[in-house]
Amino acid sequence: MAPEIRRGVYKGREVQFPQDARQFRGLRHYGRNLPVWKVSDELPKDVFTFARLCYPFRRGLRWTAGYTETELNFFWRLHQLTSVQVNPFPVIIDIDAGQLRHHPFLYVSEPSNMDISDEQARVLREYMLKGGFILMDDFLGGKEWKVFAPTFKKILPDRGFTELKPDHPAFYSVFDLSQPPQVHSNVYWEEMRRQGRTNMHNEIRPDAAQPIFRAVHDDRGRMVMLICLNNDLGDGWEQEQEQSDPWYFSNVSEKHAYPLGINIVFYALTH
Repeated sequence: MAPEIRRGVYKGREVQFPQDARQFRGLRHYGRNLPVWKVSDELPKDVFTFARLCYPFRRGLRWTAGYTETELNFFWRLHQLTSVQVNPFPVIIDIDAGQLRHHPFLYVSEPSNMDISDEQARVLREYMLKGGFILMDDFLGGKEWKVFAPTFKKILPDRGFTELKPDHPAFYSVFDLSQPPQVHSNVYWEEMRRQGRTNMHNEIRPDAAQPIFRAVHDDRGRMVMLICLNNDLGDGWEQEQEQSDPWYFSNVSEKHAYPLGINIVFYALTH
């Protein structure tokens, strides 16, 4: 079972992660006071739950990147814009088979910082091959991919990835995206503002000019992992209208981050 109240240490102080993400107070993020909506009485457990993976890390507390606004904003928009039954309470889960089995969709933030054991890699591999899906988000540039590559091979030693082409149905499952989008980080946008520019054409990090979507499939052709390289969907969800520059929300969150995230959820749960 997942701990009722999760604790971690960040910059020398203890941080608590209560079950209700709206009650979280810590880091630079503070839970939004979003409404709690009612789910179906007939199928109370047949809901989409945003599950964030807590993983061992090399430095910092990077599995928390964007917490809690990332999940609170995204599942609120998923609830508003689609007919999906959405759980109003996101969860944090460990690399534990008993916890993973209840969540077919798993979100991993800043995976280049993962430092998992062989046994934990096996648990994640079996989770995917038994029906689970992992979305890897928020890492940019060749350097971060190089750091992540050994972890990828540890998890999936006998599998490679394919890069999705613009006509892949994952880009059209709900919202028709004319081309694979790049969700720029808010850090990049702040740098652009300091330069007095609004033409977002490249990231400030090396080798991050083009969005790359690397998919892993099982033996039946089902996508089990999607790696969003040179993208930061979490920032696009985190920076809601009243929390960020209106231009960033209109041109990044609204146009790219939410449509792409919703498309990925629909594609993963229906294929």
